[in-house]
Amino acid sequence: MNQNAGSLTALVSAFSRAYHSQYDSPIVFDDFIAKDLISKKEFEEIRENMIQGIHVFNKEIAQKFSHHPEEVLKWVTQVQLSPTPLARAAFCERIVMNELRLGLSQYVILGAGLDTFCFRYPELATKLEIFEIDHPSMQTFKRERLADAQLKIPANLHFIPMDFTKHFSDEGLVKEGFQYQKTFFSLLGVSYYLTKDELKHFMQHLFMNLPSGSSIVFDYADETLFHEKGLSNRVENMLQMVAVSGEPMKSCFSYTEMERFLADIGLLIYEHLSPAQINEQFFSHRTDYLTSFETIHYIHAVKK
Repeated sequence: MNQNAGSLTALVSAFSRAYHSQYDSPIVFDDFIAKDLISKKEFEEIRENMIQGIHVFNKEIAQKFSHHPEEVLKWVTQVQLSPTPLARAAFCERIVMNELRLGLSQYVILGAGLDTFCFRYPELATKLEIFEIDHPSMQTFKRERLADAQLKIPANLHFIPMDFTKHFSDEGLVKEGFQYQKTFFSLLGVSYYLTKDELKHFMQHLFMNLPSGSSIVFDYADETLFHEKGLSNRVENMLQMVAVSGEPMKSCFSYTEMERFLADIGLLIYEHLSPAQINEQFFSHRTDYLTSFETIHYIHAVKK
């Protein structure tokens, strides 16, 4: 596939969501739109790459299922690719829906990639303004995919092209109708690619002009990140894969450190899920390979 790193990452993420929606049971997070944003050719290429790459992930599984490629694909997807994207999206959207019941009218998705929230909830068109912030090239890529899928961009969805990890500005948001009122942010799959200082500076700026009650959902890596191997070495595999792609993970926090970090910028932890709690909430009583990813935690933090 001739894709840049950002669009390739977005395609693989969409692939894992599409695979889950079509082939797994029970469903943790049903992104039934994801398959429409990937061409059949791309789906097959990603599928084949995952099957052929099984020796990198687990040689025993490669040998055990050498004549069962679909079982290999299921193993790679459920063990390595899907657990965190599925569970954190389900966690985030549960909170979004609760915030809507409490009067939320603005939702900002940071690093949106090929997010499909707006298209899965068309009934929110008159209730919720949705602002997607991502790199300009990623947003061009997404617009092309939406056009290919014949998905019309609704009036309540606003694209803000910005590399927010390097410089965040409110200007683009305000031009698209953003108001300095209670706002909900999602920052999924991003925090560990920033240094602690970069993350702190960014989140301070994010909440600077917003009222109490504004909040954010994000995932973060705990202090075991750089020495925990994980199930079938999946944590170690993850660290190696992102480093090779040119985006190494840079930060991890103990819970106490994260609590202090957020307090320093005026945020309180409203809800926190550890890996064990994520497993209990989203993956308990399954008979397949899906389990929560070691070292990754989810937080809903609220401005005081």
